[in-house]
Amino acid sequence: MATASVAFKSREDHRKQMELEEARKAGLAPAEVDEDGKEINPHIPQYMSSAPWYLNAERPSLKHQRKWKSDPNYTKSWYDRGAKTFQAEKFRKGACENCGAMTHDKKTCMERPRKLGAKWTGKSIAPDEKIETFELDYEGKRDRWNGYDAASYKHVIERYEARDEARRKYLKDQQLKKLEEKNGNQNDEDGVSDDEDNEDDLKVDEAKVDESKQMDFAKVEKRVRTTGGGSTGTVRNLRIREDTAKYLLNLDVNSAHYDPKTRSMREDPLPDMDPNEKFYAGDNCNRVSGQALEFKQLNIHAWEAFDKGHDVHMQAAPSQAELLYKNFKINKEKLKYQTKETIMEKYGNAATDETLPRELLLGQSEKEVEYDRAGRIIKGQEISLPKSKYEEDIYINNHTTVWGSWWKDHQWGYKCCQQTVRNSYCTGAAGIEAAEAAADLMKANIARKEATEEMPTPVEEKKLATWGSEVPDDLVLDEKKLAEALKKEDERRREEKDERKRKYNLKWNDEVTPEDMEAYRMKRVHQDDPMKDFLH
Repeated sequence: MATASVAFKSREDHRKQMELEEARKAGLAPAEVDEDGKEINPHIPQYMSSAPWYLNAERPSLKHQRKWKSDPNYTKSWYDRGAKTFQAEKFRKGACENCGAMTHDKKTCMERPRKLGAKWTGKSIAPDEKIETFELDYEGKRDRWNGYDAASYKHVIERYEARDEARRKYLKDQQLKKLEEKNGNQNDEDGVSDDEDNEDDLKVDEAKVDESKQMDFAKVEKRVRTTGGGSTGTVRNLRIREDTAKYLLNLDVNSAHYDPKTRSMREDPLPDMDPNEKFYAGDNCNRVSGQALEFKQLNIHAWEAFDKGHDVHMQAAPSQAELLYKNFKINKEKLKYQTKETIMEKYGNAATDETLPRELLLGQSEKEVEYDRAGRIIKGQEISLPKSKYEEDIYINNHTTVWGSWWKDHQWGYKCCQQTVRNSYCTGAAGIEAAEAAADLMKANIARKEATEEMPTPVEEKKLATWGSEVPDDLVLDEKKLAEALKKEDERRREEKDERKRKYNLKWNDEVTPEDMEAYRMKRVHQDDPMKDFLH
């Protein structure tokens, strides 16, 4: 309801306003006046900044809509740079401790920090700066050239003029040197005329330079990146007009397709033409040459690195992928170089070896060589033995023959000294004689020992007596009684284990014979015997 009443009220006001304007046109209502008391023309819209040409400018205008009265507080002046106000002779309280000026403190001082400030020395007191405050209007705050001194640009002009003057002088000196080299010694008059000609040539060259600067190829006015409201710019058309368009190279209907929108022809329009005489081979040839091929290899490397577990993505982190590919190429070149150096160090390099003289390569001799029908040498030249890839004829430790040149008693050795120790020192013929003498002495000793050797006497086994001492010589044991004593000892031991086997009527004999003692000793268990657990 509130919205409806407002709408109705605004319509009512609009109707009243229209009736008032109609009444003013008819002269029935007083005209509307502005602040100056002038009548306002109702035909001029209130939002226009200037009256149209077909209206009288002397009539009431829209001046009341602009702030035409300037504020007297606003200023267009600027700071007086570097101005000083007062020069003190001694340090004042509250001044800067570094330079002594009252207009700032030590923290904001722009002078070089002194070893001892003006507060402690009282010398070289800096003057106070001129502090100014301005109240700028709207335009003054946004004026980028406010406070600019046009005279400060004079040194830039002077520098460029001095450069141009030095350039003209240098060109003139160069031309004079060239003329002196060509003509040599000439007359003074000719020299003066030549200088004048050189000055004319210099002026002509400068004029040509100016013309080349003005000649801006073929300027074509186009709207750059403007789809209904962009900026209009100048684009240079660098295509030479004498070049044949790519779609005119082959007018056959079935030839390479030409896309007029992108101006591209991917296939070769003249595939049967000689490549040396071909000027254009299609747009696809650019994909396998130059930086396009490098970019393709970079993508392939990024894919392979990602498959191997590296976190590389060409679109997400192109700089990382390019750096990784660069390091990969460097490491690959290093590995290739190291492999090459290793092979050259091991097998040598025939390309870098010194070439034999021409006299030796194509040399001739008068030595006669006779061959048979099969091409074998009969006489006139010694047969060259083929060399092995292993080291040959290397003698160590003063030996004159190699290891393995001598064999004896299933052992290899040196033939020069007949030694069978690999790293032994060569003793020569004296060593052979000493070895033979030692062998003869060894044989003589063995023969003498065999001749004097006798049969060894049997060692008598010493038996222990019944009392633990050695058996006396006069002790004789009866074998039958010993066997009976052993049987009795076995029966006694069985009775000790099981008393039920003991007989009721038992005769006891306290006499102990040597055979009984021997049987007891033989059946007794020794505690130190390792086999005691296996006796019974």
